[in-house]
Order: sequence, then C-alpha cells, then structure tokens
Amino acid sequence: MIPLDRIKVLNARDRNGLVFGGIVDNIQAIGLKKPITVTPRAGADGAETYLLVCGEGRFKAFCQLGEARIPALVVTVSDEDAFIMSLAENIARRKYNPLELLAGITELDGRGHSAKEISAKTGLSTQYVYDILLLVARGEERLLAGVGRGQIPLSAALKIVSAGNDDKAVQAALHEAYETGQLRGRQLLDARRLIQQRQLFGPSVVRSMPEKPDGVTATSLVRAYRKEAQRQQLLVRKSALAQQRLLFVVGALRELFAQEHFRTLLRAEGLDSLPRYLDGRVFERAVDDGSAT
Repeated sequence: MIPLDRIKVLNARDRNGLVFGGIVDNIQAIGLKKPITVTPRAGADGAETYLLVCGEGRFKAFCQLGEARIPALVVTVSDEDAFIMSLAENIARRKYNPLELLAGITELDGRGHSAKEISAKTGLSTQYVYDILLLVARGEERLLAGVGRGQIPLSAALKIVSAGNDDKAVQAALHEAYETGQLRGRQLLDARRLIQQRQLFGPSVVRSMPEKPDGVTATSLVRAYRKEAQRQQLLVRKSALAQQRLLFVVGALRELFAQEHFRTLLRAEGLDSLPRYLDGRVFERAVDDGSAT
C-alpha cells in the first residue's frame, strides 16, 4: 500500500472525461481489481518516493475519491525502462490515443533508440516506426497530427512527402487512398483541408505567437510576399481545377441532350429546364437570352 502523495506520474496523459468518470464509479463500487505499478526513487526529503509506471487512470481515480493509499506492484527499473513499460501498456490497451503513441515513438527516438529497437520494445512493426520517424525527421508536424487523428492514412502521408511540391502527385496520393477505401466521406474532406493548410502554411504547426512581434524588415516583407504568392498560386490551381470540372460537366450534358431518349425522359420527369448559366454554356448562347428551356 503506497501513499498517494509519494507517487509522481512519469508519463502523464490527457483523459476522456466520460471514460475517466466510469473508472471512478467502477472503483468506488467494487474496488481496485488490478494494482498500479510503480518504481522506487530517493526523495529530496530522504523518504522514498515512487514513479508511476502503469495505472495513471486508477491512480487519479483514487486521488479523486479521497483515498490516502493505493495497492501497488513495486518494480525496480531505470527511468528509461519505466517509460517504455508505460508506453507499451498504452499501446496494449484496446483503445489507445494515437497521438500519445506518436509522441512516445518520438521520445524513444530522441533517447537514441533505432526504429528496430523501438519496434522490439513496443511490439509495433519496424516499418511503421520507420515511417513515423521519417515524417518526424522531415518536420511534417501537420501530417503527423493528421495520421494521429485518423484524418489521413500513413501510406498517403508518406506519398505526399515524397511528392514534394508536385500538386498532381499529392492529389494522386489522395485519390489512391480513396480508391483503396482508406479515405471515405468526411475523412476525404479532412484530408484535403489538411493538405491545403500544409500548402499554405508549411509542414510545421505554429504553436504560439511571439510576445513582442519584431518590426517590419526587408526579410519579413519578402517572407510575407512569398507566402501571399503561394496562396495566390494555390487559388489559381483551384480555379483551374474548377474550370476543368465545369468543362467536363458541360461536355457530358451536351452529349446527353443530343440524345432524344434522354430529353424525353427529362420531360416526363418534369426536369425540362436548366439554370440560365448552364443553359448558356451547354447550348452556346448568350447567358442573358431569357430563361432556359
């Protein structure tokens, strides 16, 4: 039985309020079914303290319930092994937080572990770890966050990185993800929005603004000009794509309206009119020539 005030959380995580409430209610009703895991350390006051290795939810639930002590399994491990044990438990959970997983892989890499070593310690595939570390090395924070949130599959993110500034290759990667069923419905819209943000603002995520902005300089003006130029170029590409789609629609409608059976079907269904703008496009006449027929 370990005093709660002698335990320090090693790898703190954000928690879903509803899920955490269920943990608290469950422990209050039937007690703790599985003890937490801690490792001892020498405290600053000379008394023994403990680092929490596994069981943060159970620990916080006991704190919320006003308990003074909690059942714990005490193991003697290094800080690094304790961190790996904590990460491995999070991965083993049925519903782990993907962003926490990415953060854990990044931290292990920062501690000098290779992709193969991280794979062996966590049970993740070596290729998955290698791909994540590649995005980290490239500074692709937006894509990493998108992968973690499920907005874009890892395979598509890697192809987007390899495509560089080739917009056609980027769109091809999204199309392939759609065709293979990796992106559907809302996911596809989220992925497109993510790619647009990456094109406009770059791969990194700006977390905060400087407290005292620097004055306007020649360098800052050039940077602002380049960013605006990139934004305008993106708008031009979007307009060109919209024009291509419109031409496709117009061409398809012309072919359909050339078929008598199709026109008869439209009249039978009461769909024998077109918006004035489309009518002018399809039949190549002035847009203001009156209502379409």
